Formats: sequence, C-alpha cells, structure tokens
Amino acid sequence: MNYLLLSEGYVQLAFAEHLKKHRKKAKMSREVLAKKSTVPASTIKKFEVTGLISFRQLLLLWQSLDDLTRLYELTKTPIQGKNAPTSIEQVLKRY
Repeated sequence: MNYLLLSEGYVQLAFAEHLKKHRKKAKMSREVLAKKSTVPASTIKKFEVTGLISFRQLLLLWQSLDDLTRLYELTKTPIQGKNAPTSIEQVLKRY
C-alpha cells in the first residue's frame, strides 16, 4: 500500500488548479464565474494564486464548475482497512 504525504497547502493549490482548469475549459472569465457563483472575482483570483478561500466559497465555485455530488461522495468513502496507519511512524515501520 502506498501513502502520499500531502500538506494542506498542496491540497488547497490542487483544488484551485482543478477549478481553474474547469473555468478555462468552460471559457469563463473570473468575472463571469463571479456572477454565476456569487464569489467575488477578486476572491477567485486570490484562490487561483494562493489556494486560500472559505469552505463555503469553495463549494459555490465547485458547484458552478463541477459536479458537487462528486465532492460530496468523498465523504462517503470508507477508510480502507481497519489497520490504516495513524502516524508517520506507523507508515515508516511498514517499509
């Protein structure tokens, strides 16, 4: 089993890049997305550059650009195995 050690900053930027890609694919400017999502264009720009945004605004953007059900389904995914490691020490012991 492989484990990725991700920082919250890396995940935030990954979400920002995902939604930016969808925005560009839809040929939407930040201003158009702002009107559709009710998230200010300046906030969208900041999010795309830094990955920082409120959770509510992230959901509004996601709903405007992608299927919100896909994001919701992540909460339904069971943890794989009862013996999943809970610390980096446990991960390192396996190798």
